Amino acid sequence: MSEESKRREALIYHAKPTPGKIKVVPTKKYASQRDLSLAYSPGVAEPCLEIEKDKNQVYRYTSKGNLVAVISNGTAVLGLGNIGPEASKPVMEGKGLLFKIFADIDVFDIEVNTENVDEFINTVKNIAPTFGGINLEDIKAPEAFEIERRLKEELDIPVMHDDQHGTAIISAAALLNAIELTNRKMEDAKIVISGAGAAAISCSRLYQACGAKKENMVMLDSKGVIRKDRENLTSEKAEFATHRKIDTLEEAMNDADVFIGLSMANIVSPDMLLTMAKDPIVFAMANPDPEIKYDLAVATRKDIIMATGRSDHPNQVNNVLGFPFIFRGALDVRATAINEEMKMAAVKALAKLAKEPVPEQVNVAYGETRLTFGKDYIIPKPFDPRLIAEVPPAVAKAAIETGVAKKSIKDWEKYQDNLLQRLGSDNKLVRLLLNRARLNPKRVVFAEADQLDVLKAAQIAYEEGIAKPILLGRTETIKELMDEIDFDADIPIIDPKTEEENPRKNRYAKVYWDQRRRRGVTYYSAQRLMRERNYFAAMMVNEGDADALISGYSRSYPTVVKPMLELIGMAHGVTRIATTNLMMTKRGPLFLSDTSINIDPSAKDLAKIAQMTASVIKLFGMEPVMAMVSYSNFGSSINERASKVREAVTYLHRHFPDMDVDGELQTDFALNDEMLREKFPFSKLVGKKVNSLVFPNLDSANITYKLLKELHEADSIGPIMMGMRKPVHILQLGASVDEIVNMTAIAVIDAQQKEKQALENSKKK
Repeated sequence: MSEESKRREALIYHAKPTPGKIKVVPTKKYASQRDLSLAYSPGVAEPCLEIEKDKNQVYRYTSKGNLVAVISNGTAVLGLGNIGPEASKPVMEGKGLLFKIFADIDVFDIEVNTENVDEFINTVKNIAPTFGGINLEDIKAPEAFEIERRLKEELDIPVMHDDQHGTAIISAAALLNAIELTNRKMEDAKIVISGAGAAAISCSRLYQACGAKKENMVMLDSKGVIRKDRENLTSEKAEFATHRKIDTLEEAMNDADVFIGLSMANIVSPDMLLTMAKDPIVFAMANPDPEIKYDLAVATRKDIIMATGRSDHPNQVNNVLGFPFIFRGALDVRATAINEEMKMAAVKALAKLAKEPVPEQVNVAYGETRLTFGKDYIIPKPFDPRLIAEVPPAVAKAAIETGVAKKSIKDWEKYQDNLLQRLGSDNKLVRLLLNRARLNPKRVVFAEADQLDVLKAAQIAYEEGIAKPILLGRTETIKELMDEIDFDADIPIIDPKTEEENPRKNRYAKVYWDQRRRRGVTYYSAQRLMRERNYFAAMMVNEGDADALISGYSRSYPTVVKPMLELIGMAHGVTRIATTNLMMTKRGPLFLSDTSINIDPSAKDLAKIAQMTASVIKLFGMEPVMAMVSYSNFGSSINERASKVREAVTYLHRHFPDMDVDGELQTDFALNDEMLREKFPFSKLVGKKVNSLVFPNLDSANITYKLLKELHEADSIGPIMMGMRKPVHILQLGASVDEIVNMTAIAVIDAQQKEKQALENSKKK
């Protein structure tokens, strides 16, 4: 994608369909006049009077306790510098989005039009009663130090400048683990810090709190080594000035144990690395390009432990591992501050988490057989679902123990459960899905690439590294559309109807005819069928000219399924194909089966659909917890429609006793554990969170998934085809670009899995 295309795409993302990235959503009913009279006048007077009597009641009756202000004056925005408050707003909105999706914290972004320290502080103090916490963002040093220090002193709510402390907390956790892996002691480590801004100062202070000695640290700014004999040093730089008679980074790196980069790209050379001590620890955290490229560093020193700020290398130092969860813990105990003990608690929680067994969901997402504590895994991954259950409790406990908490937590296990429930409203699974596809992208045929939305999806898949597209359709149309959307890539474009494709068409036709000539197919009819893009695409996958296939955008589902069944067929041991839709709901991911294929499946079919759905759920790194749903509960109806569901469950219980599946159940009982526990305490699903519903027929499954999608704005991934011999996935008619991209990722992961299974089978032979 050209720079102009990237620019246009970014602008469109922020502008449409609604300007900005965050909005205010009501949390109470407002349908009736009674609701409105309680929400505003006269009912609102009652909480006002209660708060007047006791200000702490504001946490009970308003959103203050879950509301953080992200505040900036736009003086140090990302790598853009002093661009002003209005220009900083997209960044502050983005920070608000991260708070919400990672820790379910609401945010108002506040942009303050002043560079005067006193004016800024007074502004924040005057609006502080609105908020439960203050996140200072993108404020230039040295003013940032004074602003944070004074606000912490003068406010009774938690205040943190994330640019200072976020990187410090995450990198300190990684450093503790790296020090341990190299059998060093923190107090003996010789540390070089390249950079002397807010983040570098905060990192250095926190490393000291972890045991590092100031006399073992050397800090550099743009003028070189910060020495005691340098004039006009700020108080922060003077704090880390060295007595050593050295001037350059090259000299500082000699025999150093640790390099911390918070400066600029490509300032560390391979020769510098070679002069470092045995098992060097290098955190090159300049973004987007580190102080030394990862591949160059690991090629130079095989014994290196390397971290960067990038997601495409091991050990990403990412602030999102810290600030959402630190504020979550602070808010939940109404902390009056975020103190050093709370930061250290976050450091230790992150360091500890990296040493614990990694959930399969994380292994799957990052394409690992098993992530284990070691030189390539010294810090948790950003999408690790355990973060919200581990870091906030550690921070909250530290707040209570140090006396800055106004609220106590009695049941920590229940608190952790509540934290995990907060994850249900985001789309982490989608991000994990795309990330996994990128690890090993496959060749995907887009059978309708002359449709604009399909081509846009192929463009995203290509540019994001999700897949290697093969475009089928009218060549002239595809090229015109590619010009229109600035899709400039050297990728295959194939029109099955053209003469130039005759050799391949004839080859495909011969294979197809050989397979089906005793079923009424002539060679001529086989040649004619190969002009049809779905037949041609299916043969490409069959013959190994592509790894997966996406179709169905412009044609009815049955029309597209037919050639897939004829040419590709079902996997070994499968007697009936089916589909499942993954719905991203407020309660978390929910799989619905069968949404597209089987009109009225038998009991045996339902059992098989449940088994295939369980396999798909495991593909996402989740353990299946399945309800076989009906209009009846556990034999309350003897109608054959309910009986077949009951028979399917009986079969599964008998042959797969370890499978978490039960029914027949009405949907509300399946999804509401309290109702289930009260009425049917014997159910295998009691105390478990159901993540899959298997429906008794196509009507109920298809209607349910489309209702969820349209009425509750639940994102849908699917229909995911189950039971096919090759990776074939058929879209719903008129699928959106995002849906096509997600299905492309599914197709790639399906191809990855089938390739893995084929390799395993060949080894057994």
